[in-house]
Amino acid sequence: MKLTKKSHACVRLEKDGRTLVLDPGAFTEEDAVLGADALLVTHEHPDHFDEGRLRAALDANPAAEIWTLRSVADQLTAAFPGRVHTVGHGDTFTAAGFDVEVHGELHAVIHPDIPRITNVGFLVDGAVFHPGDALTVPGRPVDTLLLPVMAPWNKISEVIDYVREVRPRRAYDIHDALLTDLARPIYDRQIGALGGTDHQRLAPGASADL
Repeated sequence: MKLTKKSHACVRLEKDGRTLVLDPGAFTEEDAVLGADALLVTHEHPDHFDEGRLRAALDANPAAEIWTLRSVADQLTAAFPGRVHTVGHGDTFTAAGFDVEVHGELHAVIHPDIPRITNVGFLVDGAVFHPGDALTVPGRPVDTLLLPVMAPWNKISEVIDYVREVRPRRAYDIHDALLTDLARPIYDRQIGALGGTDHQRLAPGASADL
């Protein structure tokens, strides 16, 4: 499987000539969805869900489909009947040849005064876990954790403890558009030293073979 990092929370996974794209939001390059055979969206926040990008992907490839939670699916189903699938915690499905498990139910707490929305994480081929905007522990071994390193709802101690709890073989940063280049070495050093796993960072557009 090939992993390509796109800006912020979006990644592309490629296997056997097919492409799965996760969370192409407003902070992500417009071409992130091009060529997608399937798309997964963790929740409705605009840095993860950009309706225009998803519509462009579905228009460009009439065989492309989306799997997501109800709050996102309800915005797309009417325009693309039969191609938008609603999923929730505990569901399993196959998308573009990738086996996917759904884990989690709620977005992390931003502030007690802000109502929590729904959020799901996706475990792909039993190996790559994208938690969306939550520190969900999938309850099974994870080879590659896509790690939300910087958000209004987390702090670095929580990120480190999350890596320790999931115990992946490696962790790649996502959710990093708000993290300045000045701060990146601090995050790299602390997570690398304290997380207990191989912590890595890919620049947008860079790839790794998993």
